Amino acid sequence: MPLAGKELILGVTGSIAAYKAAYLLRELRRAGAQVTVVTTAHAERFVGALTWRTLSGRAALSDLFDPRSEEAVEHVALAERAHAVIVAPATANILAKAAHGLADDFLSTLLLAARCPVLMAPAMDGGMWAHPATAASVATLRARGVTVLEPEAGELASGLAGTGRLPEVEAILEAIHRLLTPARDLSGERVLVTSGPTREPIDPVRYLSNRSSGKMGHAIATAALRRGAEVVLISGPTSLTPPPGAVYVPVQTAEEMREAALQQLASVTIVIKAAAVADYRVKDPRASKIKSSKTEGLTLELVPNPDILKELAARRGRAFIVGFAAETGEVRASGAEKLRSKGIDLLVANDVSQQGIGFESDDNQVLLLDRWGGAVELPRMSKLQVAGAILDRVLALRAAAAPAPDPARPHRRPLP
Repeated sequence: MPLAGKELILGVTGSIAAYKAAYLLRELRRAGAQVTVVTTAHAERFVGALTWRTLSGRAALSDLFDPRSEEAVEHVALAERAHAVIVAPATANILAKAAHGLADDFLSTLLLAARCPVLMAPAMDGGMWAHPATAASVATLRARGVTVLEPEAGELASGLAGTGRLPEVEAILEAIHRLLTPARDLSGERVLVTSGPTREPIDPVRYLSNRSSGKMGHAIATAALRRGAEVVLISGPTSLTPPPGAVYVPVQTAEEMREAALQQLASVTIVIKAAAVADYRVKDPRASKIKSSKTEGLTLELVPNPDILKELAARRGRAFIVGFAAETGEVRASGAEKLRSKGIDLLVANDVSQQGIGFESDDNQVLLLDRWGGAVELPRMSKLQVAGAILDRVLALRAAAAPAPDPARPHRRPLP
């Protein structure tokens, strides 16, 4: 559980979006966090105390002078025990209070006492978010180190459209993970990740593709962002939402992925090519739909797609190159050959014929082979954990081989 052992405070203020905080609380508990909910008086009009108690396993706090509650008069101690305070939804009122140091209820007093990281997820009408007073409050808080997320655009409770919607639970949760990630060892790095399958058109309604879900590539992008990197995520079609903060470049075909990757190559320091690119494409895709026939077969002439990984390695500049190999048998032998033939620094190989790992799965079990002869076998774990292990290996290899690897000059220094 990524948040196991974390003690969090979830502040809920008087917004119609307060009901979404219940979903956020559920996800925080699923991630292993212990959560104390602190509500304002107006928040109680939207969601009752029983909901918070049921979801958190603790009584919600709201009255600074409630004689029945031990915590009510221990707001300073509560703040000191917390690893982070999250306010979601955060109204214009609580933003202004926090910016000016006002403390007239439990939540605002706790925010003034808190010395842990604070994250605020605003929700309000578009005009209120755009008001100079709110902008000044946000600027003040950010200058003090408070993380204030940008609200989303869309239909608001007033019936109007604008910017002021509470960020989605997934975006808030991801921001919390980053806030609590101790390692920022990728700060200053720009990481290019390719993900998902490609689709090679046969005609306007049919295409050639594969079973890649994009889960591994998206997990790598998420892990790199949490560790402070700038991330460019080039992805074929998937059902996944790109991690907040990534520069997202959607593509369809192998040619589109190649072009997008080459455009980014000069500006990145690490390339992790996790996409499952189609090896072949139809030579002459039809401009109109091929009429189906139950009596005649269909012959397609296929031509090879460009070898994106090999080309990236050849034109790498200063970038460290990582490739993937989805195998169905001799993983080590096949992986070692691909590592050599592509001219890359690190290969992540796995046996996709095994049940429960690889394509479309949440877990993976991989072998890490590097061009200096190292081999690291990882046990089965979540793809996010695998992503972290890959990044750890990249940093270890690159540090030992400093300066950045150059295929023309083999390094003599021993590598881990």
